[in-house]
Amino acid sequence: MTARELDAAGITAPALRAAYTVCRELNARHGRTYFLATRLLPPERRCAVHALYGFARWADDIVDGLDRRETPAERDRLLGALERDLAGGLRRGDAAEPVVRAVADTAERYGIDPALFTDFMASMRADLTVTDYPTYRDLYGYMHGSAAVIGLQMLPVLGTVTGRAEAEPHAAALGVAFQLTNFLRDVGEDLDRGRVYLPADLLAAHGVDRPLLEWSRRTGRDDARIRAALTAGAALARGVYRDAEPGIAMLEPRVRPCIRTAFLLYGGILDAIAEDGYAVLHRRSVVPLRRRAAVAASGLTRILAARVRAPGRSGPPPGPARRRPAVRGRVR
Repeated sequence: MTARELDAAGITAPALRAAYTVCRELNARHGRTYFLATRLLPPERRCAVHALYGFARWADDIVDGLDRRETPAERDRLLGALERDLAGGLRRGDAAEPVVRAVADTAERYGIDPALFTDFMASMRADLTVTDYPTYRDLYGYMHGSAAVIGLQMLPVLGTVTGRAEAEPHAAALGVAFQLTNFLRDVGEDLDRGRVYLPADLLAAHGVDRPLLEWSRRTGRDDARIRAALTAGAALARGVYRDAEPGIAMLEPRVRPCIRTAFLLYGGILDAIAEDGYAVLHRRSVVPLRRRAAVAASGLTRILAARVRAPGRSGPPPGPARRRPAVRGRVR
């Protein structure tokens, strides 16, 4: 975390500054697309976003890190320890693990509902045992905790110009759209972990099942049925992006360029997958650097325009004593 961002957010305690810095480094290393978009946020908002995403990546790495050597039982134990540290951190506003310390402080500062973290951890735990999803409805139950709640956690940080309840469904949809994009991009890697996230009924509609996916991954050969199923998966994701897009205008003007940029960059991954012939079982599709730079430059232009219209600092007063109303309830 840069000193400028920490100072702007009112984070002064050395241990807490170090904890937020760990979260920023996690995002810079593992989330290039969203990290780039986060650079477009007002400085006082970036620390909280890094904390939320850093914690999510920390938990996800326990479950999914391909370079980890723990057995499923050991991962279950590590996840349980993280859950206990998180629960204590959310109660006290502090924790031993730096990533948990930062996210607990963010939750306190912005009044984020602890139930959203409980739902997130439930989906992380599902990854220890669940290897596929029969229908999109089943998959959405998982994505509520693994993705929709991230959008809901972000809303108090970003701020809205409407009632928060009006923006919540769009924020949840944006989290789901991002995750569906990741599922498509990472089909091959997820298969190596023993998981298939694309709904079984969507695959079956095009004559695809797990053995066919495994054959394609193993042999490096394409199949028209797989291409058709992945095309349908991309169409499903694009529909969720359409549901999410109206929510961008509901955010505070100074944060809209960041979210619009993330929206375009992640949507660009779907374009890259299509341009690559839906070969995601054999290689990862990447948005070209020139295209990413052009989207980021457009975001900077929007930031300058927003600052002209609404100059000045837009963040909340720093410090855990200034809580905002919590988000309540699950989104389905």
